[in-house]
Amino acid sequence: MSIVTICNLGFVSGNFIVMASFSDQLKRIRILRALVYAIVGVISYPGLVWINRLKISGTENIKDLPRHNVLFVSNHQTYFADVITFLHIFCAVKWGKKNKLGAPFYLLYPFTSVYYVAAEETMRGSWISRFFSLAGALTVKRTWRVDGKEVRRGLDPSDTRKVTRALQGNWVITFPQGTTKPFAPGRKGTALIIKLTKPIVVPVVIHGFWRAFNKKGLKFKKKGSELSVTFKKPLDVDYDAPAEKILSQIMDAIEQSKAHMMMGGHHWETVDK
Repeated sequence: MSIVTICNLGFVSGNFIVMASFSDQLKRIRILRALVYAIVGVISYPGLVWINRLKISGTENIKDLPRHNVLFVSNHQTYFADVITFLHIFCAVKWGKKNKLGAPFYLLYPFTSVYYVAAEETMRGSWISRFFSLAGALTVKRTWRVDGKEVRRGLDPSDTRKVTRALQGNWVITFPQGTTKPFAPGRKGTALIIKLTKPIVVPVVIHGFWRAFNKKGLKFKKKGSELSVTFKKPLDVDYDAPAEKILSQIMDAIEQSKAHMMMGGHHWETVDK
């Protein structure tokens, strides 16, 4: 691959020094992340299991995955509740649970080899979001808006480096649509990262979170809702295929393609206004 091609993809060739922010350094401290998991986990557990009803399926597809270079791609319904639920499930699975959380003893020794991709403006929005970012947020600049205004497009090389570095020793959660709006088009950046890093790609489909929580996922909207999380088998990805083809495969797997939209059986409410 030529330098021109690499630059066109938004990657940088050659040696460089990246000065990590203080918060990024804190995220690498496992004990601190475990503490954040425990605090957030204790607070959020009742809302997932007691106030609402969490239904999990497909954990047999993730229990034996390696601890590095695994990319979870999912549809997106709230800013925080989706990711928090994933972290609960990953910890429970590592404690031997199958398709359930059980009692949250897993918070005593959580599985912290997980990062998640989140919009920079979202994670700086409040002290709660800044605290939760310590659980492993990979903050990226939105490619279509900042402060609600469309100002830039294309990949940011520093954002790409964050994700590729995280994959080297961890699992990473990403939401290809970059928005909580159902059936929004996927962003090509996810496919380009897959072509570069060649990770195991696990599709995840979630339902019910938009009904149970507000858009941020921090307040209840309808108690007693069923929340479902389904982990599908890892995708058979042709890493040499065009990015557009890989993205199409992902969008179909997370049931957010045009074909799935036409099938019905999904919510049509706009949750990202």
